[in-house]
Amino acid sequence: MNNFFDKLHEECGIVGIYSKTYQHLGPLIYDALISLQHRGQESAGIAVYHEGVMMHYKNMGLVRDVFNEENLRPFNGNVGIGHCRYSTIGSAERRNAQPLVVEFKAGTMALAHNGNLINAVQIRGELIDEGFSFTSTSDSEIIIKLIAIHYKGNPLEAIKKALAQVEGGYALVLIVEGKLYGIRDPYGLRPLVLGQTKKGDYILASETVALDLLEATFIRDVDKGEIIEIDDSGYHSHYFDTTKPMNLCGFEFVYFSRPDSDLAGKNVYQVRVELGKILARGDKEKYDLVAAVPESGVPAAIGYAIESDTVYSSVFIKNKYIGRTFTDPTQEGRERMLRLKLSILKSNIQGKRIVIVDDSIVRGTTLRSIIFELKKAGAKEVHVRISSPPVGFSCFFGIDTPSKKSLIAANMSVEEIEEYIGADSLRFLTSDEFVEGVGLPEDSLCKACFSGEYPMKVPKTHNKYVFEKY
Repeated sequence: MNNFFDKLHEECGIVGIYSKTYQHLGPLIYDALISLQHRGQESAGIAVYHEGVMMHYKNMGLVRDVFNEENLRPFNGNVGIGHCRYSTIGSAERRNAQPLVVEFKAGTMALAHNGNLINAVQIRGELIDEGFSFTSTSDSEIIIKLIAIHYKGNPLEAIKKALAQVEGGYALVLIVEGKLYGIRDPYGLRPLVLGQTKKGDYILASETVALDLLEATFIRDVDKGEIIEIDDSGYHSHYFDTTKPMNLCGFEFVYFSRPDSDLAGKNVYQVRVELGKILARGDKEKYDLVAAVPESGVPAAIGYAIESDTVYSSVFIKNKYIGRTFTDPTQEGRERMLRLKLSILKSNIQGKRIVIVDDSIVRGTTLRSIIFELKKAGAKEVHVRISSPPVGFSCFFGIDTPSKKSLIAANMSVEEIEEYIGADSLRFLTSDEFVEGVGLPEDSLCKACFSGEYPMKVPKTHNKYVFEKY
């Protein structure tokens, strides 16, 4: 899966900070969101609370484009949350940016959400029938609406009642009555970690890289089905569902998490290197060099090179001055964008048999263009190795996978994909090899996008394709 057009879109990044002291939280939340920017580049927002007042701002764009020194200045308080978004449910509009901030019986509440609710359409329709209105098309608004409905003076009980109604994969940070809450779905599909700074501030975040940036010590992963409640007395653990098995999203290890993050006790970079080593063990042939499709394929390519004792070399040069570009709907346009972002080191590949490593193939169109360009530049042979099993099934839990008809592995055999992309050979990891590389028990990982075996019953139609009717 390269970083340009042929990819699964990122989920969202969330962060929460609780301090016993009044301070300038804006820059801290900003820095944490920068470290999580890879999880969502569509919009960003911050909400900070102090003594009954909620200051919040959100807009479309990267974190660095949405916030600056001037508009961060008012974000003073003792508790705050932040969000960077990629839309998997709800259109790409400012009204769907987060955190969501609402007035309710006890004042003002703010929520930031990573994931998808699979029963969002049903609940939204029921609430509309009961006379409730919505200001966004995001499924996140359903959660905050349900909490407000169930509130009877006890925020924890309202949260538990709301969560009992929703299904799906999610991680939440929430400000209610001056307390910070961190919540992880009953299957642990979406990640959430807890840390603490030397000053005693508590941090909740999607990944440990945010803790590292804020110089916070990792305490632990938030558990599946757990609510972490933080106030001046510290953090307190509450469970709302202990009946479901752990099903951490396996694609966090393949692509989503930053390589320098730790997840479920595993370093993501080391896992990706190991996946590359396992790929190499399945190869009998020797090649002239190994290269990665930047940037997501780099650790696995390094692992492949180490295990196979093959030279690792740069083949692509990424133009760092090209920012975000609109994806052209035509193949000709996509190939032009590819040439703008990537150029090939012709002298490194001319007349050589090369292996290129990537983390996954979704549609295959961009990889096909890359192979065409490599051969045009003089590569004798191009062999493709993918450090995950084929992605043949849509995800319903917070990853923007296309419908099955758009997933190449759902419609072609490995041999047909090999021919379509123009590779001289193609190999994916098997499911068993993937589990071996991750190093966690197989039954603790969600591999639904590879196998079609979902941890819960899923709708026939993805929420994304019907949600706008409401």
